[in-house]
Amino acid sequence: TGPPWQIYSRPFDAAETRPRIAIVITGLGLSEKATMAAIKTLPPAVTLSFTPYSRNLNQIIALARANGHEVMLDLPMEPLAFPDNDPGPRALLTGLAEEEILSRLEWVLARGSAYVGLAGVMGSRFTGSLRHMTPVLQTLRDKGLLFLDNRSTETSVSAMLASQMGMPFAINNRLVDERQASRVAIDSRLAQVERIALAEGAAVAMARPFPVTFERLLAWFADFEKRGLALAPITALANRQPLR
Repeated sequence: TGPPWQIYSRPFDAAETRPRIAIVITGLGLSEKATMAAIKTLPPAVTLSFTPYSRNLNQIIALARANGHEVMLDLPMEPLAFPDNDPGPRALLTGLAEEEILSRLEWVLARGSAYVGLAGVMGSRFTGSLRHMTPVLQTLRDKGLLFLDNRSTETSVSAMLASQMGMPFAINNRLVDERQASRVAIDSRLAQVERIALAEGAAVAMARPFPVTFERLLAWFADFEKRGLALAPITALANRQPLR
């Protein structure tokens, strides 16, 4: 018994003193090839987040969990560049009434099961709005779910709000393949994540299911232990990062 974010979490040694790094792959569940590659080739400690627009989500989630991964669902939200940048047909938008926002949130939550929480996707406009984020986070708190703020804007109120509400949350430190999915760009972002983890004791990186991303992650993980780092599922970073 307990909240879903704990029930469905992957075991992690609470006594672990090394800096913890969580990697969350978002946007899974659309390309079968990319999804299978994430489930089968990435270490089980990597957290996998599935888009609510995916078909047969429960089957894929079951497979990811059978391979040891913690699972999240993507929560598409309105970016500043909306509608040029489109988060999809059921995204949370600031122009909607609260009732419709919560109805869309419920739709996302009902898409799958056995997940630990939601990972923000896009959302640079939505996450900056206290009025819009409050009912969303209240719902997640009441359901015992973790929220991962992707920090698509420095003005995001999510972490501060979640902290005040006493709910589990994590904050993304870097999107590793956001603007360009090149080996050099990804390696440089991963090095930044490592520096943050060493300085603060914990760091989160979000990434997308590109072959080059998986290739660079696997190379980076190769001597993780030697470098004194611990690869951790997202729940092992809940409420462990400095607020910002």
